[in-house]
Amino acid sequence: MKTAIIGLGNIGARLARNFARGGSTMILADRTVAKAEALAADIGVKATAATVADAIGEADTLILSISFDAIRAFIPQHNERLTGKLLVDPSNPIVPDGKGAFRKVISAEQSAGETIAGRLPGGVRLVKAFGTLGAESLASGAFRSPDRAVLFYATDDRMAGETVAALISASGFDPVSVGGIDRSLRIEVGGDLHEFGKLGRLVSEAEARALI
Repeated sequence: MKTAIIGLGNIGARLARNFARGGSTMILADRTVAKAEALAADIGVKATAATVADAIGEADTLILSISFDAIRAFIPQHNERLTGKLLVDPSNPIVPDGKGAFRKVISAEQSAGETIAGRLPGGVRLVKAFGTLGAESLASGAFRSPDRAVLFYATDDRMAGETVAALISASGFDPVSVGGIDRSLRIEVGGDLHEFGKLGRLVSEAEARALI
């Protein structure tokens, strides 16, 4: 099974480095192939660069490390080519508010996970994951010892969840499920299990399960 990271900003680039450190091979794609090629060259043999179109064609699992609005545009743009794919959504539905903070672009009770799930064509599986920590914590928390830090995930598809749980482990964290996609709000910005919400910190698996 092949995995691609689409979008190589702070989060996507950090995930790529964590996967390489854990021994996983990744396909890297961004709006410009040059950016993917530069990161792949820096990481080494565990990463190969591709166009977004080629990454969609080659990979079974697509980690969409792009903004919430970009994912909403990505789905109809590539609609027919997504059938049979597993999509991983790390997004948070926020934008800068112009005052040094952020504002949510959907209503307070809505989640990015549920919104995106409602836009997917048939035959596409979705897991909400890799968005519960900022880039700095993804760097400092990866492969922590003796108690690994946790990355939460949510999905309605058990097998897809198992696939992404294995990816979370390979990236240096312990995977903990919070339930179905309808629980996405808990692991998005402002949620009780997000670093930039009520949780506010890295937690071990034992701490995470006590919170769930």
